[in-house]
This record gives sequence, C-alpha cells and structure tokens, in this order.
Amino acid sequence: MQHINIPPKDHVKVLDGQGWVGLIDKMGTETTIVNAARVSFGKLKDSMDEKDIVLLKYLLENKHSSTMEHIVFTFSIHCPLFVRAQWHRHRTWSYNEISRRYTEIDLEFYTPDKLRKQAETNRQASLVDENFDDKEFRKMMLSQNMKSLDLYDKLLEGGVCREQARMVLPQSMMVTFWGTVDLNNLIHFLELRDSDHAQVEIREYAVAIKQLVKPLIPNVAKIMNW
Repeated sequence: MQHINIPPKDHVKVLDGQGWVGLIDKMGTETTIVNAARVSFGKLKDSMDEKDIVLLKYLLENKHSSTMEHIVFTFSIHCPLFVRAQWHRHRTWSYNEISRRYTEIDLEFYTPDKLRKQAETNRQASLVDENFDDKEFRKMMLSQNMKSLDLYDKLLEGGVCREQARMVLPQSMMVTFWGTVDLNNLIHFLELRDSDHAQVEIREYAVAIKQLVKPLIPNVAKIMNW
C-alpha cells in the first residue's frame, strides 16, 4: 500500500520541489467529446480524424461545455493549506484529503525560497524584487513553523486530542488531497489559476496540470494554447 504523501508515478513537482500534483486516474478521450456531440444522431466513432478536430475546435470556441463533461480526471495534490483553501473555492471539483484528526505523521511546512514584496497598487497581489532582503524573514518563518510543530507535539504528548491540537499548525502546513473534475470545469479552473491575476503558488499547480494532461488531450491543449 502506497502512502498518500508519496507522489504517484505520473506527477510534476512544484514550489521548488516542496509540492507536487499527480494524475491518479482519468475517464474518456477526445473521441469521447466528439461522440458526445454527435450522440443525437446515434453515431459513434473509434478514433479522431481531421473533421473531428474541426468539430472539437468549434465546440471549444463556442463553449458547448456539456460535451467536455464526459472526460474526467482525478489528481493527487500536495500543497500548503493556503493553496488548498484557494483550490477549494472551485466547488465543481470533488475532494477528499488527509485528516489531522486521524494521523499526525509526515507533517511538513512550506517555506518559499524567495519572499515577494506587497504590491503597492493591488492589495491582493505581490511583486518580485531581487533587491528585497528576505533572509532574516525566512529564518523567522522557519523558526515559527518549528515552534508550532513543537507545541503540537507537546499537546499530543500531554493527552490533547489530535482534532484540537492541530489548531496550532500554520497555514504553511502541507496537505495532500485528491481532486476529481471534468474537463469543462478543469478548463475554467486553468483559465483562472494560470493567470497573471492568480497567486504565484497556485499558478504553479495550474501549469503543472497542463503538463500532465497535454499528452492525453493534445488537440484540446493546442486549441486552448496550453
């Protein structure tokens, strides 16, 4: 039995190797999409040809989204809690994740290799400043993570239940969850999260997902400019 915190064979590392996203399972192919579009005619095909690619392009450009919902992907995601919170805003996904009510093993914390400065004109954005001296701040973050973990361990040793002890763990704690989504809603997710408006960390996951699914839906990827 494989441990959940070990990435699946088909995965892409992100956040300087501290996080990853992997493909667990999928259902359907690009042929499924064009077959779904033609189902009212009672016709099915076994493979794609040039006419099917033209139809696929038409479906995507004109947002005939129901045909995309017949392709489904399941991903395993290892990310900080603050990324997980943003991800769960996408309620069209189905989620299951590791619970700190049941286990206290393999606790990890994300610490960025470089801290960004707050953008002056956009309260929810940041900017990279190569002259920003973040060395001491990063040390403080590492220290705070270790203090939180130490307190967590002391609470458990003292008999406090896991479901309450976990309250002292920071937003940088890594969590592993499964997310299942159909292609239509995955496209919407990627439009929002691989964007200049998205937080840098979750954008890395969106880019990684494109890398994972491109070989499986190459014509969709090409039409969507992935």
